[in-house]
Amino acid sequence: MMASVGSKSAGEYANRLAVEGGAPVRTTPLPWELPGANWIGEEERELVDRVVRARSPFRFYGPDPQHMVETFEREWCETFGHRHAVAVSSGTAALSIAMSALEVGPGDEVLIPGYLWVSCVSAVVRAGAIPRLVDIDDTFCMDPEDLARKIGPRSRAVLCVHMSGAPGRIEDIARICRERGVALIEDCAQTAGAGQHGRPVGRFGDIGIFSFQLNKNMTSGDGGMIVCEDDALFRRIIALHDLGYARNVAGRLDTSDETCQLWGIGARMSELAGAMALAQMRKLPRITGAMKSAKWRIREALADIPGLDFRNIIDPAGDSGPFLITLFRDSAVCTRFVEAVRAEGIVGQPGSLTCITMREWGLHWYSNIPSLVHKRSNSRDGMPWTHPANAFAEAYDYGHGALPGCDDLHARGALLAIASNLNDADVNDIITAFRKVARVVLA
Repeated sequence: MMASVGSKSAGEYANRLAVEGGAPVRTTPLPWELPGANWIGEEERELVDRVVRARSPFRFYGPDPQHMVETFEREWCETFGHRHAVAVSSGTAALSIAMSALEVGPGDEVLIPGYLWVSCVSAVVRAGAIPRLVDIDDTFCMDPEDLARKIGPRSRAVLCVHMSGAPGRIEDIARICRERGVALIEDCAQTAGAGQHGRPVGRFGDIGIFSFQLNKNMTSGDGGMIVCEDDALFRRIIALHDLGYARNVAGRLDTSDETCQLWGIGARMSELAGAMALAQMRKLPRITGAMKSAKWRIREALADIPGLDFRNIIDPAGDSGPFLITLFRDSAVCTRFVEAVRAEGIVGQPGSLTCITMREWGLHWYSNIPSLVHKRSNSRDGMPWTHPANAFAEAYDYGHGALPGCDDLHARGALLAIASNLNDADVNDIITAFRKVARVVLA
């Protein structure tokens, strides 16, 4: 029986921060933050087994096609109101297909936010074009004011990334793109099931892309989706996601159409991935609903803490909920706060990234991408940086300091991943730990 620790009572010991030797709020790790993976069950197994039993894992033909990918695409359009959708092998492939569909190449620039994922930059560079950085605002998404300042004669497209589960000022961004005659690609990789003012993400621009990698709101292990409302543009997307040509009714390549003879990348989704994605999509409202409920319960319980601020979510009803982003006075306070919260037991399973500072968020920040900062190339000639048509961008700088607003949020922001299967005790422990740490660190 422990009545005291040194000169401290048991109560005082419990109230001390764990990082200073006190008792932690919890000793059991939080669940894995992987949203869709937490919901994998018999529905996925049943559909995958149908494909296996049919021995037909290729979407276009086989002994007994089960049409999983086709059904997935159709139900996606019915659910989110898109005219066209095609499933692909990954969100990264989807971005490259979008660039090619819009004929992005040397002499063009694509405007991208400073808070993104490395695949966004990669798609632009591998197209032979130049990425141009745009600052972010308090939504942690692209700042429309900085976008308007930077759109110029070389701007071919804007890649707006809906980061961390919720869109930013996408309505303003879409308006600017329309007024300036620039194509808009929506990267919805982290926001499947999200929207704004009743409009699903992916329906604000010319092309929308989604990812179904393991970390995403729904998962097929790897996989993605491209959505589009324009018939002619979608025809290009279909050919590019395949081998550059259309297919006939038997699923065989048709090279006879001179209007559709391109260079595809073979990024078709398999029927096995399609079966997984179809089952997951049917659960998506429950997955995002669970995350959103837990996140906003936590956020509302912490709203009265001085010195603790939150990311601006334009439309909370459209948030998909996988991350809680907090802001602090400066970098030192942010680091101390996060370390103290982790010491209280607000951590995930080994290998997860449940509770981190934004500076620990790696390739999600422009200045943490070495191949961008140092203008690396996949080819010996230094393409696209050395291409004569891209000489206009010679002075573009991608090092830390290029985006002041982004750098500020990067320095003093923190991220808590919201698992899709948190129970009431988990949520209460998170709230208790945050409030306990705030009493000391933010005093």
